[in-house]
Amino acid sequence: MFKNFLLGLLAILLIFGGSNMANAKTWDKTFQKSDKVNVQRVEFKNRFGITLVGDLYSPKGVNVNEKLAAIAISGPFGAVKEQSSGLYAQTLAERGFVTLAFDPSYTGESSGIPRNVASPDINTEDFSAAVDFLSNNKNVNPDRIGILGICGFGGFAINAAAMDTRIKATTAITMYDMTRVSAKGYNDSVDENARYEMKQNLNKQRTEDYKKGTYAKADGLPEKLTGNEPQFVKDYWDYYKTKRGFHKRSINSNGNWNTTSSLSLINQPILQYSSEIRTPVLVVHGENAHSRYFGEDAFKKLKGDNKELLIVKGANHVDLYDGGDKNAIPFDKIESFYKENLK
Repeated sequence: MFKNFLLGLLAILLIFGGSNMANAKTWDKTFQKSDKVNVQRVEFKNRFGITLVGDLYSPKGVNVNEKLAAIAISGPFGAVKEQSSGLYAQTLAERGFVTLAFDPSYTGESSGIPRNVASPDINTEDFSAAVDFLSNNKNVNPDRIGILGICGFGGFAINAAAMDTRIKATTAITMYDMTRVSAKGYNDSVDENARYEMKQNLNKQRTEDYKKGTYAKADGLPEKLTGNEPQFVKDYWDYYKTKRGFHKRSINSNGNWNTTSSLSLINQPILQYSSEIRTPVLVVHGENAHSRYFGEDAFKKLKGDNKELLIVKGANHVDLYDGGDKNAIPFDKIESFYKENLK
């Protein structure tokens, strides 16, 4: 049972990452460039001293003194700002917002050593660091800032909203609760004994990593599919390993996650205080997404009449990364949500 769980966990960890620093002066996104927005590379630090790198999008023609609503965007886990988060940022900038798509700590172009490490604390902080940056941007009204998280960062976005009262509206897209799935597996199928065995193996690996001075890598997506993989792995592969979404700095596309990174995730829950969020939250999930229960359970915990759950008919988990062939991303709804709540 543990072997099957570990294989499943490794598949989940595909959702993390980024690697290799680069200075992309040319358009290297997985989506077509819009002629309606301006984009510039920016850097800012979080409170751990890690330098985060992002792309700042703004509508063309903004007056130098104009103060707009802004949205910080990150995810999916394993993706970089040149993929899904950049698409969301560019599209929402076309609709009148200043948007910031950023690489999380230790991944993509952002700093942090060792590479390819995740932390429920640091990755939640990354959103607040983005709010720090936007709050001090000359074209942003600091009282009109929202956040949007995709996949694993959907969970961290809700967690950030529970902590950071400067966040006025939050959207979680096709979300995972990474602490829950890392500790309990899909559909909470992992029991205490299997979890203990997992911890034994991971901590044994820590000893080996220290001895060798390196970090063992978890399995990534296969270079080729056999056809016997679970459907969600096929869906991930269709995005990350094809021209549809491949990017060289995305660990899901072209790398491996740090094996012991999951230790911090399995030992603490996020969303502990999500019931205390007083600001509006929109949870969006695909009807056919294997991860749908994460979004539905997160929504059940939210309180107040300014929370909303939107299920996109016919969409799977990955369809909400880029719309897929269904144009599944409900941008009209997302736009109206932020325009209504970032006044």
